[in-house]
Amino acid sequence: MTLRNADILSGLQRIGPGLLMALLVAMAAQFLSDHYGAPVMLMAILLGIPFHFLSQEPRMAAGIQFAARTVLRIGVALLGLRISAQLLAGIGVAEAVMLAMAVVTTIGAGIWLAPRFGRSGYFGFLAGGSVAICGASAALAISALLPKRHVAEDDVTFTVVGVTVLSSVAMIIYPMIATSLGLSTHMAGIFLGGTIHDVAQVVGAGYSISDETGDLSTLVKLFRVMMLAPVILVASLILRKAHLEAGEGGKAPPLIPAFVAGFIALAILGTMQLVPPLITESVNIVSRSCLVVAVAAVGMKTSLQAFASVGRSALALLITLTLLIAALVAIGLAVLV
Repeated sequence: MTLRNADILSGLQRIGPGLLMALLVAMAAQFLSDHYGAPVMLMAILLGIPFHFLSQEPRMAAGIQFAARTVLRIGVALLGLRISAQLLAGIGVAEAVMLAMAVVTTIGAGIWLAPRFGRSGYFGFLAGGSVAICGASAALAISALLPKRHVAEDDVTFTVVGVTVLSSVAMIIYPMIATSLGLSTHMAGIFLGGTIHDVAQVVGAGYSISDETGDLSTLVKLFRVMMLAPVILVASLILRKAHLEAGEGGKAPPLIPAFVAGFIALAILGTMQLVPPLITESVNIVSRSCLVVAVAAVGMKTSLQAFASVGRSALALLITLTLLIAALVAIGLAVLV
C-alpha cells in the first residue's frame, strides 16, 4: 500500500463512523418526508438533535464535523447547476427587478434589525438571507461563510427550524390569501414564489391553486435561489475586508471561497446549457442529498439547552422578516399592475 493510499484509508476511518451516522439520520428524514409529507430539512434536524451526544464522542466527532461543513459546501456548490439566466425570460424584467429589490431589502433589514432584537448583525444576515432567498439552503450556505465565533451551530439550527416552520405555515395560509384577494394566476404565482422560503413549500402552495400558478411560482422561487450566488460572493468579499481591516489573527478568509466559485461555475454552465438534462437532474439529487446530510449533522451538533438559549427574540426577528418580504412583494405587485 502506497503512502497516499494509506493516508486516504486513515482519513476514511477517521470520518467514516460520524459521516455514516449523519447519512442514516438523513435517510430516516427522507423516509418520513416521502411517506408522510413532512419537510425533509425539518425532519433531518429534529432527528439529529437527540444524537447530540455522538458529536462529543472522539470516534464520531470528525465525521459529523465533516458532514456539517464539507458535505454542506459540496451541496451548496452543486446548487449552481439549477440556476439559469433564462429564468428572467419567464418572469419578466420588471418583476425580476422588484423581486431582487425585495431580497436585498430583506437582508439589509435583517442586519439592521438584529441588534434591536438583541442579536448580532451576523445573525441578522443569517436570518435575513434565509428568509429572502431560499430558506434552509440559504441558511446553510451563509453559515458556511460566517465566523463560528459570531454565529454558533445552535443559531444555524434555530434558523433552519424557524424558516422551515414559517414556510410550512405560509404554504397553507398564503394560497388562501391570494385566492381571497382575487389575484390573477400571474400575480398569485409571483406572490407565492416571491414570499415563501423553501422550494418544496412553494411548489405545494402554487399547485394547490392551479398548474399555471404552480409553474410560475416555482420559476420565481428559482430566481430567488439564483440570488444566492451574488449574495454570498459579496458577503465573502465584505467579510474578508473586515477581517483584514480589523487586523485579526489567523488566516484571512479566501477572496472567493471554493464552494462559491463552484456554485458560480456551475451556474454559468447551466446558463450556457452545456450540461445534458439527465446529468443536471442527477446533480440536483446529489446536491439535495448533501444538504439533507449536512442538516442532519448540524442537528447532531446542537444541544437542546443551547438551542433553547437562542431565545424568543430570534424567532421574533424571523417572523418580522417573513412579514416584511411578504409586504414588499405585495406592494411591488400593486405598483406593477
